[in-house]
Amino acid sequence: MTKVKNKSKKGSFWDQLLHGIRDERFTKILAMVCFMLSIFLTISFISYLFTWRADQDKVIHYSWRILFASKIEVANWLGRLGAFSSHMLFYYGFGIAGFLFIPILVNLGFRFLYRNGTMLFLRFSTHASIIMVLLSMIFDFVGQDSFFPWGGAFGSRTCALLSSFVGELGLGVALIFGVISLFVWYFNPNIQEFQLANTGTPSTSVWTMGWFKSSEGAESKSEMAKSMSFHSKIDTVPDEDPFVIDFSDYAKNKKDLELQNQAAAQKVDDDELTIKDSSVHAKSDELELLINESIPEPVIAAKVLTEFPTMRSKQNEEEEEDSWDTSNLAPYDHTEELSKYVVPPLDLLNDYADQKVEVDRAELEANKNQIVATLLHYKIEIQKIKATIGPTVTLYEIVPAPGVRISRIKSLEDDIALSLSAQGIRIIAPIPGKGTIGIEVANKNKQIVALKDLLRSEKFNDGKMELPLALGKNISNEVVVGDLTKMPHLLIAGATGQGKSVGINSILMSILYRKHPSEVKLVLIDPKKVELPIYTEIEKHFLARLPNSDEAIITDTSKVIYTLNSLCIEMDQRYELLKMARVRNLLEYNEKFKSRKLNPEKGHKFLPYIILIIDEFADLIMTAGKEVEMPIGRLAQLARAVGIHLIIATQRPSVKIITGLIKANFPGRIAFKVSSNIDSRTILDYGGAERLIGRGDMLYNVGSDMVRLQCAFVDTPEVERVIKFIGNQQGFGTIFSS
Repeated sequence: MTKVKNKSKKGSFWDQLLHGIRDERFTKILAMVCFMLSIFLTISFISYLFTWRADQDKVIHYSWRILFASKIEVANWLGRLGAFSSHMLFYYGFGIAGFLFIPILVNLGFRFLYRNGTMLFLRFSTHASIIMVLLSMIFDFVGQDSFFPWGGAFGSRTCALLSSFVGELGLGVALIFGVISLFVWYFNPNIQEFQLANTGTPSTSVWTMGWFKSSEGAESKSEMAKSMSFHSKIDTVPDEDPFVIDFSDYAKNKKDLELQNQAAAQKVDDDELTIKDSSVHAKSDELELLINESIPEPVIAAKVLTEFPTMRSKQNEEEEEDSWDTSNLAPYDHTEELSKYVVPPLDLLNDYADQKVEVDRAELEANKNQIVATLLHYKIEIQKIKATIGPTVTLYEIVPAPGVRISRIKSLEDDIALSLSAQGIRIIAPIPGKGTIGIEVANKNKQIVALKDLLRSEKFNDGKMELPLALGKNISNEVVVGDLTKMPHLLIAGATGQGKSVGINSILMSILYRKHPSEVKLVLIDPKKVELPIYTEIEKHFLARLPNSDEAIITDTSKVIYTLNSLCIEMDQRYELLKMARVRNLLEYNEKFKSRKLNPEKGHKFLPYIILIIDEFADLIMTAGKEVEMPIGRLAQLARAVGIHLIIATQRPSVKIITGLIKANFPGRIAFKVSSNIDSRTILDYGGAERLIGRGDMLYNVGSDMVRLQCAFVDTPEVERVIKFIGNQQGFGTIFSS
């Protein structure tokens, strides 16, 4: 059996020594010492520029003994130690060029902090020393008639020595030559740029090197990411059974498994999309995960068992497709098995018409007058003001007088809130696309935005949207509906009790009211175990679940890891099908399959959308960490084209939970009320969510557009009625469980 060895890049002796220090606290303390010394030198050097006359005679007279002469008073900002150290490095050292000792210390501190990069530090300190020597000589040559030690003792004596050989003129020429040489060495200018034919020789600059970054750490992270994959095998899902995820026993032949992994690793390029399994020979709807015997069951980390399909020429594929007779076949109907399925009626939902309240006109006039009076109190005149009444807040648009700075109005946010005695004041300065400034003031009596009103709207029933989500109403009482396929993933955050769970229920109800069970499969993950169990009744219609699990809603962390990585395998399987069908996305593939242009005998099938919903993402990150983040990051980057979409919710939007990898791949974001401006910027990249008034008041951001909405409200009894209506209908059959 051939063994694959990972060749790691060995560092220098000092790098290995740093890595050999087991206690990281020691190197961290050394790093902090370097940083503190750099701060000390910076302050003492700057002070020396102003106090050198007062302290120079004292330091020269007492030398190092001044450190212990408590009766001597010095003018340096950092006392006797600051006066002595700055005098030694300026007067007896390199003069102004001595400031370069500071970046050397900072770089050394980062080396201790990262515990590697010794060669980077040596290269940096070498270049800094060369520049310091040259600058010391230049400053002494320029300021030789001054009493201030511009070049220090080193610059003075070196210039005197060279001047005795080549004279003052020769010394000046030599210094100019040194500057030009350094410029050429570091920037490598292209001399041919001054000619007509420019070769465009790339320049290399020592200042662009990543001295403060641990390259070895980056390499180790890259190797870790490449190793996170799973032994798996995917089979197709027949129409007569629901979407099922299955897991099998350990691999029987470990030797063959390793040989297949080695062959797969040699064929797949790291920079290209890898298709890890083929569905050409699939015959069942089971998703088997072959677990490596050497790894414990809770920690699943292995390579994907890759079965590459036999490569055939494009001409042969076209000939085989042409040989498939479809003249007598009607277009494929994916709803045929559940042709009697009935979409839940809207009568199951409440309309809350009796709870609608109107904003008092007197309240509008009072708020308008108070805003004008507050601005005039600070000598800010406005030309025009108008109000737009929304279900939660009222937007007052003002046009300031010419010459009024927007920043002045923005700074009065708290003052306007105090004068109005209102909660949730938010100033939008300016309103995007308008020449006005918006002041959002919370209404005393909020209106309930019923989900029923949104589901019967024209926007929600627009046939152009594949996965419409009824989100709520904006300030102008307009229905806002988002298409999940365009987002393509959604990140939801907000403090406890601010409307997150209601928002997730509204999203799920939107899907159930719009799509047929054969068109959408839901993967529901609920670490809290109390928010989503109500949807268990529709497991034979819409849910995808682990067959060896007693619960349709995934709550166990280990099964969450299995599920996420199984979805990665499903994603690769679908990409293989799209590749064989020569289409770019799921919509084109299904259209081609329904028109009988794809042969089912080759593994082609109708592919439903898969929507993964995680109710509390923070708990998964705290318990599983990278094992959860890696597959989610991969799904977020690649799964859009094959119809797999993610909706993740969390009540703790910290940078440790919502990492840069997560944020970069979730353009669609919803923020309910959060506790701080930092949390708001973490979820939205903008502030403002901390000033929401709660209970469904939210900010919805897709791309560069951010809209304030009142989330659609659906109560638990309404959800239960809809779920029961669907659950009483015929499903896909009994879920396989073993």
